[in-house]
Amino acid sequence: MSLKRTPLFDAHVALGARMVDFGGWEMPLQYPTGILAEHHAVRKAVGIFDVSHMGEIRVRGSQSLAFLDWLTPNGVGALPPGRIQYTGLLTERGTFVDDLLLHKVDDRDFLLVVNASNAGKDLAWIRSHASAWDVEVLDESAVTGQVALQGPVSAAVLQPLVDIELGRIRYYGFAQGTFQGVPVLIARTGYTGEDGFEVYCPVERTPWVWETLLEQGRPQGLLPTGLGCRNTLRLEAKMALYGHEIDDGISALEADLGWILRFSKGDFLGRDALAAQRERGLVRVLVGFRMMEKGDIARDHMPVAEGGHVTSAAPSPTLGRNIGLALVPIALADLGSRIHIEIRGRACPAEVIPTPFYVRAR
Repeated sequence: MSLKRTPLFDAHVALGARMVDFGGWEMPLQYPTGILAEHHAVRKAVGIFDVSHMGEIRVRGSQSLAFLDWLTPNGVGALPPGRIQYTGLLTERGTFVDDLLLHKVDDRDFLLVVNASNAGKDLAWIRSHASAWDVEVLDESAVTGQVALQGPVSAAVLQPLVDIELGRIRYYGFAQGTFQGVPVLIARTGYTGEDGFEVYCPVERTPWVWETLLEQGRPQGLLPTGLGCRNTLRLEAKMALYGHEIDDGISALEADLGWILRFSKGDFLGRDALAAQRERGLVRVLVGFRMMEKGDIARDHMPVAEGGHVTSAAPSPTLGRNIGLALVPIALADLGSRIHIEIRGRACPAEVIPTPFYVRAR
């Protein structure tokens, strides 16, 4: 089966990117500058990511707010227009169909941004639950391009190109305006732990937006950045990745995402199962760890000798230590607990430490 390509595929090839299969999409893993340089560019200056593979789903109609407040666990009802929340699509068991970003335009209009590999499944899931509500569910993925700027210099690069005052967009907020005359939606979220912006634009204008940002940002240290550094950046910030920290077998409570659950709002899909799990007490939970020995490098899906497994792990370029996340028995969740990661037949010691591993200065 041939891989899907974003509108920026030719731009990546021209820049010498190493392209890989990512959830059925041919995406840049890294550019000739390398993952370390790209990682540090985002932490210290600015990087630009192609995120046009993400899915965009529009939910409109008189019952949109009530529908999404039931379909997702976070508090949609309390969300003001122009704000975004991190939330999930949960099964009746309280496990994940996917995680997503929910953008509220108004009480009748919402934009949901979902993971590329799950976009078709998510769309079907939403539509399968929408028939009893006065809502319209539209797939806007094919007509929407998306480029993300991440890093402390992001605003300085983007501001001269848009008619939106970026300083007025709060973290997890968005605004609509123009980028050099092209209509755009600009959001301020990110998947790296740094400040940054997502520029949503008509799909046919995405290459021009990309090239314009590259040219504007080069004097300020901007680098094109790929999936390799995105993974180390999001791991340092403890941001979940579907198929790793979350999936249809891991509950929101086990994934240490209880903060997205608004039990007080009333019923939502998965609420009963999660309330029962909370009442019983967790058997396992996601924790952060660091390897005790410098030469021991844990990797995704390695077993934990005491039970459980590593969900994500890598050397941290920012911290200079080998870190990871793991689902472990609840008895081992206390800070300072010792666990052992099975690396090539050896039980290598690790210590449970606070997360996120990295928090930017504000």
